Amino acid sequence: MKRVVHEPAYILHHYDWSESSVIVEAFSRAHGRVALVAKGAKRPSSNFRPVLLPLQPLLLNWGGDAEIRTLKSAEWGGGQVMPTGDALLSGYYANELLMRLLAREDAHPRLFDAYAALVHVLATDTAEPLVAAALRAFELLLLREAGHLPALGVQTLTFAPLDADAPYRLVAEGGLRAAHDDDSAWLPGARWQALARALDDEAPFTTTLREVAQMPPDARVSLRQQLRELLHYHCGVGTLRTRQMMLDLQALT
Repeated sequence: MKRVVHEPAYILHHYDWSESSVIVEAFSRAHGRVALVAKGAKRPSSNFRPVLLPLQPLLLNWGGDAEIRTLKSAEWGGGQVMPTGDALLSGYYANELLMRLLAREDAHPRLFDAYAALVHVLATDTAEPLVAAALRAFELLLLREAGHLPALGVQTLTFAPLDADAPYRLVAEGGLRAAHDDDSAWLPGARWQALARALDDEAPFTTTLREVAQMPPDARVSLRQQLRELLHYHCGVGTLRTRQMMLDLQALT
């Protein structure tokens, strides 16, 4: 029986397993996304109930060699409180992306660190421009870690270097190509090259966040549109559930 102890992790999602137990989808640093059964977690007296919360740093112990392992214990890892309001929805959005794009038990420690940094931003800063920039940085890193982001320093099909002043568009099936006259979203080559350098930095999340935050508003909107189309394509959906929830809440207000 394989035993894992004191593994840093976050809860992405959970669903009922029996009258008293739940299946937990966790994102761990050394083991990637794992499925764990938390036995008795629905009982009022369970030690799991106050701990197995999303967007909170945890230390998990689990064992077993089946596809769904058995969660032995969980404790809060300390740090910030849970995000609220729009930041909470943004956290759920990041969780949905991880659930859809990452295979189970495929470790991505750099992505885990980026996710932890994103959660910190969501919990400590409510400024919309910074939250949006943090989400774009996380999306870029997630797409790269999942193998869905082409090299941003050259044109995908020809490997020709980018012209710093020419417009380029990121498309799902063609990678990075020269923008056409009817393209509604694009960025100049210099922006794509700067993003490529930021993603290769030793602190990719922080550096990419800074790069996105320094973009003019129209460039940030264009980047968001291109990344959204790429994410939807690889997730296999027209609209993510959390995105639809945001739209529904905006319609009510």
